[in-house]
Parts: sequence; structure tokens; C-alpha cells
Amino acid sequence: MRLEVIVLAAGEGTRMQSSIPKVLHVVGGRPLLEHVLNVASDLSPDTLNVVIGHGGAEVKARIEAPDVAWVDQAERKGTGHAVIQAMDNVDPSATVLVLYGDVPLIEKTTLEQCIAAASDGIGIVTVEMSDPKGLGRILRGADGRISAIIEEQDATEQQRTIKEVNTGILAASNATLAPLLASIETHNSQGEYYLTDVISLAASSGTQVTGVNAICPEEVQGINDHIQLAAVERDFQRREAERLMVSGVTLADPARLDLRGTLTAGRDCFIDINVVIEGTVAIGDNVSIGPGCVVTDSELADGVVVEAHSVVEGAIVGSRCRLGPFARVRPGTELAEGARIGNFVETKKAIIGAGTKANHLAYLGDSTIGAECNIGAGTVTCNYDGVDKNETHIGDGVFVGTNSTLVAPLTIDEGAYVAAGSTITSKVDSEDLAVGRARQRNIQGWVPPTKRK
Repeated sequence: MRLEVIVLAAGEGTRMQSSIPKVLHVVGGRPLLEHVLNVASDLSPDTLNVVIGHGGAEVKARIEAPDVAWVDQAERKGTGHAVIQAMDNVDPSATVLVLYGDVPLIEKTTLEQCIAAASDGIGIVTVEMSDPKGLGRILRGADGRISAIIEEQDATEQQRTIKEVNTGILAASNATLAPLLASIETHNSQGEYYLTDVISLAASSGTQVTGVNAICPEEVQGINDHIQLAAVERDFQRREAERLMVSGVTLADPARLDLRGTLTAGRDCFIDINVVIEGTVAIGDNVSIGPGCVVTDSELADGVVVEAHSVVEGAIVGSRCRLGPFARVRPGTELAEGARIGNFVETKKAIIGAGTKANHLAYLGDSTIGAECNIGAGTVTCNYDGVDKNETHIGDGVFVGTNSTLVAPLTIDEGAYVAAGSTITSKVDSEDLAVGRARQRNIQGWVPPTKRK
């Protein structure tokens, strides 16, 4: 049977006190809606419909989802009304799964169980909450079957003591759902079309309603304000930390890792406290990342060590390289096996050969540097002439002395030496020693200003 998903993402989210559409607020470095679309896509639906309203143009521009059918809810008259807007796109033979764009942690397993329950009527996801304030309660008949869902503002005091609540997530065949949606009325305190009314209508007509228990309350937590957003962020980080540890990664403190993207890791890796992973990051076996590091959209091969407070962005780092502490490796950097980028060294669009080391206080930009070179402290590649970026090419086995200024465009051939304190503006041939210093003068009898009086 066809599966079609409807994601409700039209709400303004007034309690967020933000000009940003609610579903574009971020958990784990990605918009809430993106999390929901990812898990929905894992179900391999035939169609993925997203109902948008407030800030719809901004939502469409931000979410890269070419397979999504966008549905505009011009007037927002409740969740039932939102689903009705998308039903015209749904194949008559399909099973329909309704999700919410502000519930980012829903699990694929739970959704599969809900879809399976729809084969007998309607499947809905429920959860037991210790504090169900503000949520719709699940009503059951004497036989224990679900008979209705009552919103809190419409519930009696007795009904408000019920701990089992509705998550809003449901599945049903189009043939079952469409006539129920057509029967919804607005006789409630909000004057809206409640999707939850489908359940009481189904029960009264003899349609079976099957509850599917969520794995945990955190899985189905919706987000209505920044307090809930922060709580879901912590839940997401805890889940991702556990996933990494199960795969063999050692975390110094799981509560002090922030994953804002995706991380794939090999065996026997260690990640210290307060590390931030952004974008798409892949690390090999035996990689160690020290405290306070930020790694973004990079690949770290086997045996790489990133020491404390280093920033690595858009880089490809070869095996057994060592970075930091306090190194900044910027986009376009490629480090071959065993290269060393030390404290307060910055690289940008630098291709650095095997075994080459820049141990302290250097800037290497728009550069190609060969193998087994030594880049002394204070070395700067002057790549920008005020108009264009220019390149520096350094061959294998070059020794660059401390406090050297390499003015690009420049070529230094293999085996050459640059004397400490030199400014180099023209090509250095293989095995040559380049000296670019001003002549020293010692002035005898000079009196410092403090002694001139």
C-alpha cells in the first residue's frame, strides 16, 4: 500500500517570541522541520507533503527538500483544517501518516508501529506524562479501548488527572481518514477544527483506534517556547552521545559534547569535554580530540590528534597529523600524513606535505608546501596584494627560518633555506640560501630618551 506523509508546519509559534518561523528553530544544528523530514524520508513514503503557513516562503527557502510537496494553509483554523488542505494531494488508496514539524526527536520505530496499527483502523501515538499540563488527554472506555481525545481547555477536572496524553501523531487509510475529517466541527473553546476529534468520531462509528506507546516522553516532545527548545536540545545531545559511545567512542563527559550535524567515527576514538562538532564530520580510528575544540565539515584520518582549543573547518587531515593546541585550520586545508600544525598557527587553502611541521605562530595561506619542510615561528605567507590572492609554492625539504615573510606570488624550490628574519620577494632556487635582511648598524654613544635629561 502507498504511504503518504503529511507534516504540519504552518504554526506561527507565538510563544517563541521570535520572528523566525517555529519549525526553523534549531536543534542539533539543524532546523526542527529538517529532523522530521529526515525520519519521514527513512520510511520511504511515496509522497511527502508539508503544510506551511506563517513564514512559508522562508521555510521553503531554508529547507532543501526537492521531493517535498508544499501545501499552503492560507487560513489557519486548527490541525484538522491543516490536514484537510493536504488531503487533495493524497492518493485514495494510500495510508496517511500525520507528523508535526516541531516534534524533532520522533523515532522511526515508533512511526512504523503506528503505520502498522492503521491496517485495523487508526493508529495513534500516545505517551504517559508525569506532568501532562497543556496536553490532550486520552479517554478510554470500560473495555480499555481509546474512545476520544479531550483537549485540556475542554476537559473536566477529573479528565485532567489522566496521565496518558495524545502526541498528535496518527496514521490511517485515506478511505478511513477522509470522511472523518469531513465530519469535524468547531464546537470547542477555540472555534477550530481539531484533528483529535477524528478519534471520537472513529470510535463512535465503530472504527478501531489503536494506541502505540512512544519509547519515552522525550521522543514526542513538541516545542512551543525556548525552554522546551533547550530541553529538546539536551535530549538530542544525550541521544547522540549514547549512539557514539555504543559505536565505540570514548567521551570524557557525554553531557559536554555538542553535535550540531553528523559525526561518523572509527574505533577507539576519544573526545574530550566541551567539543563542538558542526556540519558533516568523519573521523577514523584512534583519533583524539582535546577539550574545547570545534571541528566543522572535516575529515580526520586514523591517528590524528587535535589538541586543546583548536578550530578545524573544511579540512582534510591525513593520518597521524597533530594539530594545536590553539591551532586554526581553515577551509581548503589538506594535510598529508604526519604533518604538524602547532600552537597559534593558522592555515587557509594550504596543501601541506607529509611530515612538514609549522610548530608555532605562523600563517600559511594559499600555499602548496612539500614534504618534510620546517616552517619557523613567525612565518607569514603574504598572499593578498590588496586586489588579488596570490600563491606560494614551496618544494620538499625546505627550511624556513624564524620570522620570515614570504611575499606571494613566490616559489621556493626543494632543499632551499630561508634565513631567519628574511623578507623573500623572488624565487629561491633548489639548495640556495635566501637572505633578505636589512643591513645592521650599531650606533655607538646613543643615549636613550629616558636619559637625555
